Amino acid sequence: MNSLLKNIDAKKSVIFILLLIFLDQFVKIYIKLNYPITVYGDPAIIDLSFFKLLFIENKGMAMGARLNNLIPFLDDNSAKLILTFFRIFACIGLGFWLRSIMKNKGSQLLIFCICLIFAGAVGNLIDSVFYGIIFSSSYGQVATLFPEAGYASLFYGSVVDMLQFPLATWNWPNWLPIIGGKQYTFFEYVFNFADSYISTGVILLLIFNKKASI
Repeated sequence: MNSLLKNIDAKKSVIFILLLIFLDQFVKIYIKLNYPITVYGDPAIIDLSFFKLLFIENKGMAMGARLNNLIPFLDDNSAKLILTFFRIFACIGLGFWLRSIMKNKGSQLLIFCICLIFAGAVGNLIDSVFYGIIFSSSYGQVATLFPEAGYASLFYGSVVDMLQFPLATWNWPNWLPIIGGKQYTFFEYVFNFADSYISTGVILLLIFNKKASI
């Protein structure tokens, strides 16, 4: 794997990260400015059975999980603010880690993976910090850019998700506890390009962790 990733220097890393962020933000902004939010029961923007293009605003973490579901005494606003600042500190930490790896001439694979993860983290951070003030609401209408009043305050924006790959649907056998008789769809989670960058970087690190540490 390392042989495919030769000579990733600081300049190439920055360009790669900026291109990834640009793609993520371009798709999100296009969705925001052309479609209203896809509420439950609405048809998908594009529906190819195995792939759906939707428009979901995610106020929580990956797969729609919310911090206040894990910590019940937090209200929605507090949970959202904590999550946004966690993303800020995560981006700062990843940035320093990437700089350190490059300074110490670390593995090209490790640099590539951290670039992916960093770009994904920054992409979602932009949504969380700025989208609430630069866009109007998308519920029941197409959002406008730079309205007099946005749909949320600074640091309280929602992450735009749009990609879904519902590859298979089945019903669990009735004899199974808890999930018996329920319908399950694999993979029903809605995500964005930034999420895919992070997932790809993490998966590559897990698969090639020995090579990445060289």
